[in-house]
Amino acid sequence: MTSGPPSDPLPTTTVPHPVGTWSRAEWLALADRLLDAARPHASPGHALITFPGPTGGYGRAVDGLEGFARTFLLAGFRVAGARGRGVDELLDRYAAGIAAGTDPTSPERWVRLDEHPQAKVEAASLALILDLTRPWLWNRLSAPVQERVVQYLAPAVGDPTYPRINWVWFRLLVQTFLRSVGGPHSLDEMTEDLATHDTFLRPDGWMSDGPERAYDHYVGWALHLYPTLWARMAGAEDLAAGRRDADRAHLDRFLRDAVALVGADGSPLIQGRSLIYRFAAAAPFWVGAVAGVPSVSLGQLRGAATRTVRHFVSRGALDADDLLTIGWHGPWPGLAQDYSGSGSPYWASKGLLGIALPEDHPVWHTPEQPLPVEEQDVVRAVRAPGWLISATRSDGIVRVVNHGTDHAHEGADVGDSPLYTRLGYSTATSPVLDECGWSTPLDQSVTLVDGAGRATHRAGMRLLALRVGDDGIGVAGSRTLAHWLEPDPGQRDHGGGRAGRSWPAGHLTVYSVVRGPWELRLARVEDLAENVDAAGLRLVVGGWAVPDAGASTVHDGRLRVTGAGLSSRLDSVLGAGSPGTTTIPAGGPLGRSLTVPWLAYPARTGTWTAALVELSGGAGPPRRQACRAAPDGIGGQVTVDWPDGSTTTIRLDPDPTGPTGPVPAWARLRAPDRNEME
Repeated sequence: MTSGPPSDPLPTTTVPHPVGTWSRAEWLALADRLLDAARPHASPGHALITFPGPTGGYGRAVDGLEGFARTFLLAGFRVAGARGRGVDELLDRYAAGIAAGTDPTSPERWVRLDEHPQAKVEAASLALILDLTRPWLWNRLSAPVQERVVQYLAPAVGDPTYPRINWVWFRLLVQTFLRSVGGPHSLDEMTEDLATHDTFLRPDGWMSDGPERAYDHYVGWALHLYPTLWARMAGAEDLAAGRRDADRAHLDRFLRDAVALVGADGSPLIQGRSLIYRFAAAAPFWVGAVAGVPSVSLGQLRGAATRTVRHFVSRGALDADDLLTIGWHGPWPGLAQDYSGSGSPYWASKGLLGIALPEDHPVWHTPEQPLPVEEQDVVRAVRAPGWLISATRSDGIVRVVNHGTDHAHEGADVGDSPLYTRLGYSTATSPVLDECGWSTPLDQSVTLVDGAGRATHRAGMRLLALRVGDDGIGVAGSRTLAHWLEPDPGQRDHGGGRAGRSWPAGHLTVYSVVRGPWELRLARVEDLAENVDAAGLRLVVGGWAVPDAGASTVHDGRLRVTGAGLSSRLDSVLGAGSPGTTTIPAGGPLGRSLTVPWLAYPARTGTWTAALVELSGGAGPPRRQACRAAPDGIGGQVTVDWPDGSTTTIRLDPDPTGPTGPVPAWARLRAPDRNEME
């Protein structure tokens, strides 16, 4: 990658962002608010906490168990940090709930692990906190209640049905606690679950939630959280002895990327499933403090946690009764997955893990430090998910350009999940999440659209390139067999793309050249499948979706949409792109509507198109000229004249060490003819 003159840094107008801090007392006050607000929704014996709202996808009994178990996480952190002092009422309340919930004759008895899979998830929280608070809670339970707890948890032993994703930790945590109290357990199964977890490890400390390319907040709030806390459980000492150093090193490396993904306003990336857990995204920062990672300072870890939790608390995540609702800032039920119920949002308790650290822990006496985005512009390659991070200090926005994450396997022919497969995500925007977001990709997409308006999907793409040069310019690329999809009816939404009957359109190659808030997006149709006529297709490039757009302007193929303090621009740079916008009512959790700018090009094979895609706060960086680009083939280079007058020349070669190789064969796949598609 080389730079041609002039190659000046982007001009910046720094917008101040509140640094502030929360004292430990303020953290405790927030925890107490949440716990006090939950109390009126408990059953008479305190075993079930059923929050207001529609019944969840798994029924009211599961909702009540979730409400207990997930607030029990928070109560346990509160008790542990206080070392059992001054929290007698809290201990009495949850001890009573445990006694009633494990009593098979009680009208408040908990759903058993062998009655519903969700009970396996909640049992892990019970086991983790019973171990963490052992001197103050477990030891005060009567012998009959302790025995009932063991009986309740025992079905985890010998159960092979735990999915081989983050759920392996639910079985392992339960068996580890059972082992510590002389209950049933299987060392073979515990060893198997640890080995399965190790298969999730990817480069640079990242983990995928299972064998698919599933990179999301579960990396932090589950796959790094549990190993650190599990290693401190009484029943894990010998099993953890040989793992602590490696697990800590993986966490340490991951956190170097994770702190760079937090916006200056504290917002996490709006990407991935289970977003209703909100400030659970702060959990890995506290885990880093617990583990004592060397590469990210306690001040930055605490600062990241504070900003993340404060982001939600200050923006309506707690309703008038201090309850967490299903949504992002305020309520937005469309953000739920099928497994979500009224108690589900309380996995956000993980984001308050820090209160389990006592008042004399160094983290409470270390000044908070700025986030990476608050200190300088960042362009950073993250190998495992295939992301380029682009963070700009002037507006505090963190964006990722995505060429490697789709919650699928390479070569899959499923539909795109808007939570995973879009070309870009940010801390300031939401993907389109209504039905059209699943069926007809538009925002942050490059698609082939036929005469009936059917847009192709890109899941199953192959990562071609991912790097940042010495000049700070990022390059990422991918190739996909673009395909149409007719989804199977009645599928449950667990976050991934939909399955169904698919047929190929042809191969698309997309490269992103990233500098500051700008992405030069180059796209080329490599070939078309049999029975697919280019004359009936458009190549559509979609930009960033803006909430509550107030205005859109078009001038000489340059399109700008503004709203909510954001500017989303889309400039046609190569090819004859026809601009347009689409507004989706109730399309996402950040506003009443989302507006997506797009450009439509003729679908010509072997020809590059290019668009300049920009997301910025306010008016964005100043522009001196129109962006221009001159590519020289996929194996060659592209010269870019940026809007600020800077020029760079970049090679688009696939990375020599990356997953390149030949274009995946699809010749055996034939697109259906028109009669078959009716």
